[in-house]
Amino acid sequence: MSKPIVAVVGRPNVGKSTFFNKIVGRRVSIVEDTPGVTRDRIYAETEWSGKPFVMIDTGGIEPDVDDVILSQMRIQAEIAMETADVILFIVDGRSGVTAADREVAQMLQKTGKRVILIANKIDSVKLPDDFHDFYELGLGEPMAISSANMLGLGEVLDEIVDAFPREMQDEEEEDTIKVSIIGKPNVGKSSLINALLGEERVIVSDIPGTTRDSIDTPFTHDGEKFVLIDTAGIRRRSRVSDNIEKYSIIRAITAIERSDVCLLMIDATEGVTEQDKRIAGISHEAGKGMAIVVNKWDLIEKDNHTTKKFENDIRVELPFLQYAPIVFISVLKKQRIHNVLEISKDISNQCSMRIPTGQLNGVISDAMLMNQPPSDKGKRLKIYYVTQVGVKPPLFSFKINDRELMHFSYSRYMENKIRAAFGFNGTPIKFVFREKGEDGNA
Repeated sequence: MSKPIVAVVGRPNVGKSTFFNKIVGRRVSIVEDTPGVTRDRIYAETEWSGKPFVMIDTGGIEPDVDDVILSQMRIQAEIAMETADVILFIVDGRSGVTAADREVAQMLQKTGKRVILIANKIDSVKLPDDFHDFYELGLGEPMAISSANMLGLGEVLDEIVDAFPREMQDEEEEDTIKVSIIGKPNVGKSSLINALLGEERVIVSDIPGTTRDSIDTPFTHDGEKFVLIDTAGIRRRSRVSDNIEKYSIIRAITAIERSDVCLLMIDATEGVTEQDKRIAGISHEAGKGMAIVVNKWDLIEKDNHTTKKFENDIRVELPFLQYAPIVFISVLKKQRIHNVLEISKDISNQCSMRIPTGQLNGVISDAMLMNQPPSDKGKRLKIYYVTQVGVKPPLFSFKINDRELMHFSYSRYMENKIRAAFGFNGTPIKFVFREKGEDGNA
């Protein structure tokens, strides 16, 4: 299901980053008193009342200024506003309405999006004398909060989730596999989709970054329903220089969020680049099923060891993707391109697989007999039982005696044993460790 996007906008130094950090529950944005310190959007997934959403923190808007940094932040905020489902306009409740606030309000009114007006830095129940001047912005009733003191944040969150488009909550089709083609520009993502479909459904160009938005293409292959999502190529931030490219990055990230499976396309002539690692990390952290698709394989001179060496190089460069299958293709020659659909189907099934608790605990017991749990200062780790509590990605809850005794190496050992017994090919699997007496909910 596509997660709603909430953009936090406003002029510099009104407390946007503090608000963002309080909502997402961890210190993500840099917070300083210097206007313009938030140089780029920061993304984080959070939830309220059981409803997940993606929040975007932006640089401050400063209309009609020559300062390069402030003008760039205005561009970023405009992009965030364009892609958001809900916009939070934060103003300084203590300084009153400014000319910049009025100009930003006019920008927001033109978006046609749901806008929530938030007056920050109101530290007491007594409102400033000029508080009601914020009504003149034409964005409805202002909500008084104090981000620093966490006053009024619950009411704001209630308002946010109430504003989500209703159709987003019912759009998921359980029998359709949503596959995102991700990767840096010009690796052949659009060409792969056209080759699979057998027609020119997506514009293909030699110019990197031709695909400016995510494009959804539903189709059926061997009786299986797919939606292929072609994403704009993600560039390194230092090369992101125009509005459309910045807009594309947001769309690519949100496409990953709403996918079941992500196919990371790598150029065989370049190998794994730093940008490939960054893109792979976005998908891995999102818990999506993944396969690595090496394109332009026809351009590589080969011997009996070429494929194995290339696979080993990928595993070294992307150690966190040991679970992801690798497929070598040539879109130009149409070699093995339909393998990506079979792999995507298999990965989707693996992501959704549930293991009976009895079978799971049998594997864990055998694993502990083969490799005794670690101990520290005479106290040994005890695993009482394990149960699977989620899918997409598979999530396992371990009931143990002491969380501090669960070393990373033993956790990895347990993961390897579970994979050896049940597969989970192409999907990350996640563990949560709970001590005796703790709530069992994941």
